[in-house]
Amino acid sequence: MSRNNQPDAYNCHSPAEYATSNSSHSSAKPEAEIVHLIDEASIETNKGAATSQGVAESLDSLSHSWYQVLYRPVLDLFKRPDPRNKLENPLSLLKLTHRQAFTFSVACLGWMVDSLDFFCVTMTTTELATSFGKEPSDITSAITVTLMLRPVGALLFGIIADRYGRRIPLIVNLSLFTVIELASGFAQNLAMFIGLRAVYGILMGGEWGLGNSLAMEVLPVKSRGIFSGILQMSYSLGSLVAAMLYYAVVPHLGWRALYWISIIPAVITIAMSLFLKESEAWKQQRQEQRQSGVHHYYQAVIDMLKAHWARCIYAVIFMAAMNFLSHGSQDLYPTFLKKQHGFSPGQATVGTIVGNLGAICGGIFFGYISEYLGRRRTIAICAIIGACFVPLWILPSQFGVLLVGAFFIQVFVQGAWGVIPAYLAEISPENFRATFPGLSYQLGNLISASASQIEATLGEKNPLPELRDGETIPNYGRVQGILIGIIFSCVLVLVIFGREEKGKHFFTKSA
Repeated sequence: MSRNNQPDAYNCHSPAEYATSNSSHSSAKPEAEIVHLIDEASIETNKGAATSQGVAESLDSLSHSWYQVLYRPVLDLFKRPDPRNKLENPLSLLKLTHRQAFTFSVACLGWMVDSLDFFCVTMTTTELATSFGKEPSDITSAITVTLMLRPVGALLFGIIADRYGRRIPLIVNLSLFTVIELASGFAQNLAMFIGLRAVYGILMGGEWGLGNSLAMEVLPVKSRGIFSGILQMSYSLGSLVAAMLYYAVVPHLGWRALYWISIIPAVITIAMSLFLKESEAWKQQRQEQRQSGVHHYYQAVIDMLKAHWARCIYAVIFMAAMNFLSHGSQDLYPTFLKKQHGFSPGQATVGTIVGNLGAICGGIFFGYISEYLGRRRTIAICAIIGACFVPLWILPSQFGVLLVGAFFIQVFVQGAWGVIPAYLAEISPENFRATFPGLSYQLGNLISASASQIEATLGEKNPLPELRDGETIPNYGRVQGILIGIIFSCVLVLVIFGREEKGKHFFTKSA
């Protein structure tokens, strides 16, 4: 038979046709070869199916990854709160032992006097500019320097506190701070004033980490949220006291007297701090660290960074946004009222007081609510609602309406801040509860240090079209509104991807 008459498996439509064709020829191929061809066809089919299945699995895996990264954090943040979390009577949460109450009081007073002196500068920006023959934007450089050097103090005092305890570093910090505050009132020129504020920035940076770690470690776990709000609102209380002292002192005695008089609360706080006891949580952690064989602090730092580097980076970025939110909405506000709207110093003081009353209400309320809603969800709610009040805060021209905006913007700005002391303490790695919260807070301050200077400079370079007494009017309001609107959005995005460790225990009672 010729080759052309030989049956061809590749011309047949199926293995069955091939077998039928073979059966009619005397030179039929063996049955084993037919089976082999059928097996090859099955293998190719299985390969195709496996490839399709692999592609499908890859797509499923990719979809799952995107769900884990993007969608799940959003759903977790806005899902219904855990029904096991009950909103307890706030009066019952305020009950503390004598030691707890005394320790917390010292921590609050320490943060309050730091805030008082800081806001003395923001309240007297116009007076300092006149005294030194400078523009308000030049004076805000003192604020910038203060904020930039706070991380140095947070690192220095944080390391000392984590190694040697919280009590003694806090006393030293407050004592040095009082000397610098007194000296600020004797500054003869801007360079001298900025130099003193630079040293003050180092001391201010160290105080928050010391006071926060001492307070959070001594408080009951279930009361941590509401006291977190109270502690952070000591900052707003300091601003409120600065505004009241400004109104009572500066018009009659000048700006220098404000710095001299403001050391009185600091002296009282130093006297109280002499009776503090060391943190039991620190004692236990220090003992456990020694038992684990880690005797060198730098080795513990390296181990912590290896294990928690992503958490450290996140905390710094998150606190940068939070500090932009705080300083961007507070530091230039008195100048905004006086320079842009032409209100009197007394009216500017009233505006600051009203804003701080809103801050105190918001910080305590949302700190308390965070025990039920969770830390991250509470901050997100404040960011969303707070953004809605930005127009009311900067657009009206009537003084009374501006006061309403000032009140509510600070309710939600400082409402978010009221959660921060507890939140940073809870996500802090063990053995670094003074360094981690303080340093992340103050590095965030470093990044946001130029907030008031940016607002002042851009407002002066982009004035309003009209003139007042033949001079241009800086448009601080527009710059503040744009900046705060952007920062509220950034806070919301960052908090979605944060950690939630509400209710974390810092030490065991058997220690």
